[in-house]
Amino acid sequence: MTWLALTRTMRLSIGAASLLCAAFLTASCEKKVAAKENLPGGTGPLPAKVEADLDAGHFKVDHPEQFPMVTAIGRAATPELEVTGAVSPDVSRQTPVPSLATGRVVEINARLGDTVQKGQLLFKVRSTDISGAYADYRKAVKNDELAKTQFVRAKLLFDDGAIPKSALEVAQTTQENAAIDVETAVERLRLLGADPDHPTGIVEVTAPVTGIVTDQQITTASGVQALTAPNPFTISDISHVWILCDVYENDIAQVHEGEYADVRLAAFPNRVLKARIGNIAPAVDPNLRTEKVRLEVENPGYMRLGMFVTATFHGETAEMRATVPASAILHLHDREWVYTPDGNGAFRRVEVVAGSTLPNNMQEILSGVKPGDSLVADALRFQNTVEQ
Repeated sequence: MTWLALTRTMRLSIGAASLLCAAFLTASCEKKVAAKENLPGGTGPLPAKVEADLDAGHFKVDHPEQFPMVTAIGRAATPELEVTGAVSPDVSRQTPVPSLATGRVVEINARLGDTVQKGQLLFKVRSTDISGAYADYRKAVKNDELAKTQFVRAKLLFDDGAIPKSALEVAQTTQENAAIDVETAVERLRLLGADPDHPTGIVEVTAPVTGIVTDQQITTASGVQALTAPNPFTISDISHVWILCDVYENDIAQVHEGEYADVRLAAFPNRVLKARIGNIAPAVDPNLRTEKVRLEVENPGYMRLGMFVTATFHGETAEMRATVPASAILHLHDREWVYTPDGNGAFRRVEVVAGSTLPNNMQEILSGVKPGDSLVADALRFQNTVEQ
């Protein structure tokens, strides 16, 4: 045998021996594992093995006894509808404060958000309107004085028979008209906030009611127009406010005017207020498919305009709902699921709609599970097993 042939033969022998050794070791390991599994009182229950079915929500478990089950119990409750909204001023309690004269703002004595009292000075306007009103007032006073003098003179002449009675009547009418002109000029000055005895070109605008300044449209040196929008200020009485909520048209049948809703502020979630349903809008928003529902409530003092609100509407008749431990519900991808037995060690994942959280770590299920249904007590543990 040549040296080359001898080397080739030795390589084949070594390879065959290696394969034989590997096969022997594998068989030995399998026997040891099998023996360990069959030992009485061995190492405990085997880990559960989950086999996914073709159905993505259907799973088969080798040892289903490792997952305790619970039974959904029934609970009588009235249907509830929860919506969101915001605190708004009561329009009927809003008072616009217009400028009484056209001109330029020279002083502002109140600001947005301030609480003002009735009669409090808000701002001042320098205006030619008040200058003209004073001029008309002074002319009316002079004309009135002249008319009075002419009337006295005409009366004396009539008593002496120097003029006819008709001339006396004309003088008397002239004097009366002059007096009316004076009264009109005085009233105009008072409407502009001016004092007839103290001529000035400044108009002072005061608060007509007590409340909070909820809108301000002027700054110092800005121009304003008399009695035209936008109004320089708006004062609101927020002792009574509105809450405007958006309700989907599919749920609007659960809302009725005159009934009451529970209101919770995001800033004070533990405080519950009772608000009366005052109005349901007659039109649906074509984009959002919602209707505006107006709630009316007395302000206890801590409600602020624009605050975020959650309102809960209660139904009239009670219905039976399923109640399960909170651990039986799995929150996955912004949805809620439970696992229910499907026979022969199989389980099915069912989507549910969870309701209110109850004492003792219980939770309502609005749909997907009925009272009496069985489901896995720990959905998260089962899910973790599925993912492994």
